[in-house]
Order: sequence, then C-alpha cells, then structure tokens
Amino acid sequence: MHFETNENIVQYLLISFLMLFMPGGEEYGDSVTLQGIDIVASLKNDDEKSEKSFSSTIFDRTDIENRHISSVKELSSFAPNFYQPDYGSRMTSSVYVRGFGSRIDQPVIGMNIDGAPVMNKNNYDFELFDVSKIEIIRGAQSTLYGRNTAAGTINIQTLSPLNFQGKRFTVEYGTANTVRVKASHYAAPTDCFGWSASVHYNHTDGFYKNAYNGRNCDGGDNFSTRLRAQYKWGDGWSADNSFTLGYTDEGGYAYRYYDKENSKLWPVNYNDACSYRRFNVTDALTVKRVWQDVALSSTAGYSYTDDRMRLDNDFLPESYFTLGQYQREHSITQEFIAKSMNDGAFNWLGGLFAFYKHQQLSAPVLFKEQGIKSLILDNANSGLQNAFPGSELQFDRDEFLINDDFTIPTYGVALYGQAEYSVEHWTVTAGLRVDYESSSMDYNSHSHVNFRLHPNMSNYVPLTTVFEGSNSIDATEVMPKLAVTYKHGKGNIYASVAKGYKAGGFNTQLFSDILQSRMRSDLMGKFGVHLENAAVYDDASATTYRPEESWNYEVGANLSLLDDGSLKLSGTLFLIECENQQLTVFPQGMTTGRMMSNAGESRSYGGELGVNYTAGRFVLDCSYGYAHATFRKYKSGANNYAGNYLPLAPRQTVSANLSYRIPVAERYAKHLIFNAGWSGTGRIYWDEGNEFSQTFYGLASASLTWEKGHFGASLWGKNLFDEEYKAFYFVSMQHPFFSLGKPRQIGVSLYFNL
Repeated sequence: MHFETNENIVQYLLISFLMLFMPGGEEYGDSVTLQGIDIVASLKNDDEKSEKSFSSTIFDRTDIENRHISSVKELSSFAPNFYQPDYGSRMTSSVYVRGFGSRIDQPVIGMNIDGAPVMNKNNYDFELFDVSKIEIIRGAQSTLYGRNTAAGTINIQTLSPLNFQGKRFTVEYGTANTVRVKASHYAAPTDCFGWSASVHYNHTDGFYKNAYNGRNCDGGDNFSTRLRAQYKWGDGWSADNSFTLGYTDEGGYAYRYYDKENSKLWPVNYNDACSYRRFNVTDALTVKRVWQDVALSSTAGYSYTDDRMRLDNDFLPESYFTLGQYQREHSITQEFIAKSMNDGAFNWLGGLFAFYKHQQLSAPVLFKEQGIKSLILDNANSGLQNAFPGSELQFDRDEFLINDDFTIPTYGVALYGQAEYSVEHWTVTAGLRVDYESSSMDYNSHSHVNFRLHPNMSNYVPLTTVFEGSNSIDATEVMPKLAVTYKHGKGNIYASVAKGYKAGGFNTQLFSDILQSRMRSDLMGKFGVHLENAAVYDDASATTYRPEESWNYEVGANLSLLDDGSLKLSGTLFLIECENQQLTVFPQGMTTGRMMSNAGESRSYGGELGVNYTAGRFVLDCSYGYAHATFRKYKSGANNYAGNYLPLAPRQTVSANLSYRIPVAERYAKHLIFNAGWSGTGRIYWDEGNEFSQTFYGLASASLTWEKGHFGASLWGKNLFDEEYKAFYFVSMQHPFFSLGKPRQIGVSLYFNL
C-alpha cells in the first residue's frame, strides 16, 4: 500500500493511536527486508552473507531483558576485553578495550545508534530500553567508522515498529528505592508504515552516604522518550527516522580519601555539593534506495547536548575549591553510502562522511578559603620573604573565581571505500579511508582580586589577570585495512591488519592552572620579585594534543563445531602497536587541573575466546579475554614507566551466563526462565607507576522470570555476594581517592506485552 496524500498519513496515525486502547499485537522476525536490504540496519553491517573478519559479541533483546541490563556499562566483561566502569556519574563514560582507553576527552571506541554516530562520549551512558540488538566489535574499525574507533565500535539497534507491534509496559522496584517505569507502543497500520512511541523514567535514592551532611550523594532521576517512524514505498525506497529526548539529574562522585600511611579508605566526606545534569536531543533520518545491483543510503543526524557538572574538586571537608563544567554542543553528521548488491565474486562499498560540531564550554573554578591559602598565598608569601621580611600578601575576600570560557568548532570530512573479492573458499577484503579534521578554540580565562602587602600597604589594590586568544589544530589521517578470510564447512578463519586513530584536541581543564601561574607571576611582579621555576604561558600551544594512532594485527576464527549449530566457538589473537598515545597527566605540585598529552608508546597483545552452547532448554554463553598492555616508552618528569602496565584497564575479563527454561505446566506459565551470570575482572592497575591495583574480582547475578499470557514478573539480583571492589582511582592535589563499585542489588519487575 502506498501513501498518496497527507490525509492518508493522518488517518493511519489516528488508527494507530486508537490501537493503544486495543489488545493484540504480534512479534515478527528479527528484521524486515525490502528487496534484499534490511530497512533497520546500516549498509555497513546489514549483509548477513558476508563472513566476519573481526571479533565481535552480540546481545539480542532476550539477552538484554533476561539479564536486566540497563546500560552498556553492565555488559562489562560479558564481552571479552570490554570494560566500561562506573566512575561516579553518567558523564564519565570511559571505555577500555584490549588494554586501551581514556579517562577524559576522546574515546577509543565509537558508538552508533540506529546507524547514526554518537559524537560526544558524555552521551554514551544512557538507559537501555526497547533495544533489539547490541553489537560490540573489537579491534580497529576506523576504515568504515572513522574517528575514535581505534579499538572498536558499539552498534545499537532499537526495536523497530515494522518488526514488532503492540504495547509494552514495565515497572520495577529495587534496592536503594530504585524505581524504573517503561512504556511503549508500536504500530504498523499498513505493511509499508510503522511508528512507535516510548518513554522511560527511573529514580534512585543512591547507595553511598556523604558523612559530611549525612545524606546520600549518588541519587538521581532519569527520563527519556523515543519516537520512531519507518516507511517504505515502491521502487525500493525506504525511510527511517528516530527522535530521542533525554534528561538526567543526578548526584554521584562517591569518592573516598585513601590514607596511604595507614592503608585506610575513609568514608565519603566532602562539604560542597556534587551533581551532574544533562539534557540531550538527537534525531537521525536514514533514506535508502535499492536497485538490483546497487544500494544507496543517506543518514543525516543532529544532536544537541546541554550538560552541567559541579564538583567539590578536593573531595575533602575543607574549603579548597569547586569546579563547574557547563557545556552546550550542537553536532550535525551526514553520511552517504553506496554498496553493491550482487552475488558475484566482487563486491564493494564506498562512503562519504562529514560532520560539524560547535561547542561552547565554561569551566569556572571557585577558590575558597583553604585553597587560596594553600595554592596561592603560601607560595607567594614564601617568595616575598627575602624582599619583604615579615610582610604578608592578603586578599580582601575568602573566595574568588577563575572563569574559563571556550568556543570550540570542529569539522571533518572523510572518503572511504572497501572491496571484497572471493574465489572458492577465500575472500580478500581491502579498504582505505582518508579523514581530514580541523578544530579551533577561542579561549578567555580571567580573574579579578583585590590584594595588599600587609603591613606595607594599608589599602587593597585590584589585580586583573587575563589569558585570552585562539588556537587551532588540524590533521589528515589515512586508515588502510586488509583482511583474508578462509571459509569452510564449520565456519571461517581470518587474518587482518588495520590502522585506527583517536582525534586530537584541547586541554581545557589546564587553563585554571595556567591562570593561577600567571596570577602568581603578576602578583610577584608588582613587588619586583621573580619566582624561580614559575610556569608562565604566553599562548595555548601547551594545551593541544595530537591524534593517537595504532595498528591492529589480528587472527581469529568463527566456528560452528556441531552440524546442528548448537555449539559455536569464536577465538582471536591480537597485537596492537600504539604511537602518540594520549595519556592523562597531572601537572606538578598542588594543582587543580589535568591535561592530555601525547606522552607514550604502548603495545598490547592477547586473546579472546567465546563459546555458545545450546542444548534443549539450556543456553550457555562463556567468554574470556586477556590483554597484556604495557608502555614501550613513557617518561613523566623523572619517572620512566617503560615496561609498566597501562593503568585503568583490566588484564583479564571472564564471564559465564546460563539460561534455563524450566518445564512447567502450561496452565501455570507460558515460560519460567532461570538466568544466572558471573563476570570476573582484573587485575587493574590504577596508576602509571603500578603502585596501586585492584585484584581480580567477580560479580554474580541471577533472575527468575515467569510469563503467562501477556503478563510476566521477574525476581532478580546483581552483585549477589555483595563483593566490595574499587571502581576508580585518581589524585587531586596529591591526595589519592577511590570509589567503590555498587553493592548488592535486589529487585522485582512486573510487565505486560499486548
């Protein structure tokens, strides 16, 4: 059926709305195809006939819902060598793959939702609901996916209204007064048109108490909604539009001071509030056209992010300083893809990708009484004693603000292609991508204080310090790929080599340190005193960092060992050589900032193993990942860390998940499913010197799900044995801090599907 007028579309929308109040609904297969092309998937990965020449793990909707996975973080270790820890808020969405990752700035792994890239990793951590598939691909994917996919990509597909029609509703209650509510409606008034509307809300009181005020510090609320419409019409055309709106308002940052002398971890105890708020809107429109031999697609994406982070940045009960980060970012992406659609020996794919981001960022640092004394006045007064014995520099207030304001536009364009040639059992794949990216930064860092030298000066005089200007960086990256695949009756064996890269950028978090340095120098200059070893920056060249580049070498196999397909095995061996590695560096002394620097070269080698076994009512999934990731070169000051393990990424990941469909009389239940999972992670070194580490730890989970007709209920638990483990480590003002992973969680879910 074709839509001929706008009135027809309105009529079908009205019919679909009325269906909200009518029972019924039917679930179809995993995909709806149109003349050999999947309307849901991207052209990059919709060809099920191709043999994979990479390592990947796929979680379908059954896996996600039976395991009660609410975010990608909860898939950590269930995909081998994949680790996304909880660093305290949804903003800190760091991901580590095969030993590599990044705490701040550019990620090593990309994310695509319904074929559109997520351009800001602050948006990587969101609530998963009505997701039909998550694919985690490991290894360099930059040839097809471009920037920031040096270690892989995460492809997420949401539930399609052309695949499922009906209504879904879930309410959930768990530990820490955690409540989740999900509701959605999927309708397909015709075979050619489907639409859906989904909403999600969750609240938690939080798990950790701040000893300073006796209140939980990590509670929060999250809301999101998604609208999707899919339409196909004659001559091979199809269109898919997905609109998402999300809002997050949460606490977090349950960081604890570690007393090294007594080897004691103190409770959370800080005096200024910490919070994170995010509002984001995304829209992606994909239009496809398929002919007999060629398919074309266009994916246009828009994203708006408005987020605000506030931190008690010393995380102590004393009044040192607080940090804010206020960001507004618009991003636009456009990708055109052409792909051959024949069954011949030669197949190809080519694409053009362009993006533009415009970011406005403010990062004010408020110095308070103890911070002014320790970080500024004590240093200045020690330098004044030789020239003015007995004198003391004083400010007229207990607080003052350093304002850091930035405007950062970034744009890029890429042209890529990939070709496959098959002869008998062999397939050779070759690809090449050329990326050009340019970014500029206008900065204005400024502060104003009134000071005097007591008792030499009776009145306070003003001091205004300003550091402003602009800087720019650009880079051209060439990413080749070559893979050879041998296909046989049991599966395939492959070998590949590919180059990946992470984009460069700017160290905006360093500007508060720069202004402090200039302020001290300006103050001393008023009295004719020169501070030795004082860092004075005349421009922002020290705040840039270049792209990180890596080569990924890999051999692997994807096998089905039994004729009935009940036993599947995948295995991979890899070697990664990384140059110009982007590493988080803290400037020397009692500083407030941190910076990214191309400070090292590293190597990671290891392997991955995945097993899936199905026997009647049993389904068993097991995985193992090992990554031996060490610095080849890395000097920081007087320290040489060559040979040490890369920090923050685990050496091993292990997982096992068993699902068993318990036989039960049909009059009592349609399904009774028991699911049990266990994941192990470690060891994790927290610092470049490998002084601190988290030993290997394991987390157990389980659920029992009952379904009868349209209704169901599930009793579930996570971290069932209440394992205590450290999830994060960092240093602020030479003070070490840890945060702990979430404790045991128990909950119950009630749902119905109509």
